[in-house]
Amino acid sequence: MFRDQLNRTIHLPEAPKRIISLVPSQTELLYTLGLEEEVVGITKFCVHPETWFRSKTRVGGTKNVRMEVIRELSPDLIIANKEENTAEDVKALMEHYPVWVSNIRTLEDACEMITGIGAITRKTEAAIQLAATVRQRFAALQPVAHPVPAAYFIWRDPWMAAGGDTFIHQMLQHCGLQNVFAAIPRYPAIEEAQLAASGCRLVLLSSEPYPFKEKHIHEIQAILPEAHVMLVDGEMFSWYGSRLLEAPAYFQTLFSQG
Repeated sequence: MFRDQLNRTIHLPEAPKRIISLVPSQTELLYTLGLEEEVVGITKFCVHPETWFRSKTRVGGTKNVRMEVIRELSPDLIIANKEENTAEDVKALMEHYPVWVSNIRTLEDACEMITGIGAITRKTEAAIQLAATVRQRFAALQPVAHPVPAAYFIWRDPWMAAGGDTFIHQMLQHCGLQNVFAAIPRYPAIEEAQLAASGCRLVLLSSEPYPFKEKHIHEIQAILPEAHVMLVDGEMFSWYGSRLLEAPAYFQTLFSQG
């Protein structure tokens, strides 16, 4: 008997042999845990590892799951996430399959997810070690010397930023950055005048879900001429699986240069 991060009980008396992952960062985690043979289905956004992206059956997107493909794969475990997948899809899947759902806001939530998935897939020791290494590397991360008012954008037209109840917000805090939109939940649309009046000194433009490029730096610079604007790897700020092993070193390099 196992509990997911919605505090639901999942009964899985034997190790799963046919796993479907509906969450890109958790797909990468399953790979890191050595579940090559067990994972039979992923989404079209599960780009890591590339070998799985090219070879595993794709079951649609994270928010438009193809139920008929899942049915054909006959999974004995589905890995989902409260935010990245729709409640309707997850509820429908729960009627037919064991579904383990993550719900992640903080680094500790992510580490608990890693050990929880490790337990239900019978990769307990590897998952415990992985989570311990993540915690150690984040503990060693040196935040910027002086807190910097910052904004992290995930979308353009409209401009959308990470609010204060997001995992991205937590990553900004670990870096020593002050999210100027921390008082707003989720991913608010931000008006240009709102950004101009925010006191923001550092703007991070993510590589995903919107693929920001150099030209967008100039658009932000026109609104905030005194701010420093950077293109950043969105996976490092928002993927909460084994990618967290790499994130602290990336942050350290990024902000020591910035």
